[in-house]
Amino acid sequence: MEQIGLDRLTGIVAFARSASLGSYSAAARSLGISPSAVSKSVQRLEARLGVSLFTRTTRSLTLTPEGRDLQERALRLLREAEAIEQAAVAARSEPAGTLKVAASIPVGVHLLGPALPRFRARHPKLSVDLRLSDRFVDLIEEGIDVAIRVGELADSRLVSRRLAPHRLGAFAAPVYLARRGTPRHPDDLAHHDCVNFRFQSTGQALRWPFQVGGRRIEFTPHAGIVADFSDAVAAVLVAGGGIGISPTYIAAPHVARGALVPVLQDFAVDRSVFTALWPESRRGNPNVKAFLAFLDEVFPSPAPWDGVRPPPMRGEDA
Repeated sequence: MEQIGLDRLTGIVAFARSASLGSYSAAARSLGISPSAVSKSVQRLEARLGVSLFTRTTRSLTLTPEGRDLQERALRLLREAEAIEQAAVAARSEPAGTLKVAASIPVGVHLLGPALPRFRARHPKLSVDLRLSDRFVDLIEEGIDVAIRVGELADSRLVSRRLAPHRLGAFAAPVYLARRGTPRHPDDLAHHDCVNFRFQSTGQALRWPFQVGGRRIEFTPHAGIVADFSDAVAAVLVAGGGIGISPTYIAAPHVARGALVPVLQDFAVDRSVFTALWPESRRGNPNVKAFLAFLDEVFPSPAPWDGVRPPPMRGEDA
């Protein structure tokens, strides 16, 4: 029987990842190679098999009937390979190799990135591949070991653990409040310049949540400035652009140096929770176990960024 070659296996992996993610570019990001390498690998596989696996357009890939049949078989093969690898890793007690971690850009920049040097100091044989994106990442298909997300997302293939609360608050720069006054009630926002956030994944503007008189309300204020990146919203607020909603972990450094102050705190509500997710197949993985233990330090509860207060004004007691 002819033995399967490495090039043929590479083609199957490239095909399966492209089929799952819908494009050569997404498959390339997942595999850490160039889109052209993925495309050529799939083309060589098609040439060997004598069939077309994709119907290609300028924007997307669509599986042909032959492609759908091969994808099911390829995914079974990759799941078996994954099980073999995880069994071998679980037999090793010391974290080593590469840990792939996925998170949103703000979480990676503000919370995970600054903490990773401490993690690496404890586990020098373990490298971290931090992948930041605001798109939805399929952990199984993209080979991610651990993901940090906001919210409790149901997926029967994943195991999850709640971390710290994810709180939102209203903030403004002192210079803006000195010019326009401080709102005392959410209704007062109708008379203020508002800065809002738009979700990249859906294109929808954030609905601002408040607790008023024992009931929770949400509304989308008229905003003179809208940005689809949380740090951009904070930058506009620091520059005196108005009042906006920000995650407390992003606003905290600005609050600590007096560039932003919380407003409407009596009406604030808990929005959600940070959640760690990992595939069931990683349950016994020492790399994942070590990182999950470390996350308890990165996301303590109560979270320190929720308790940050502005520095005392000049003339006030420290």
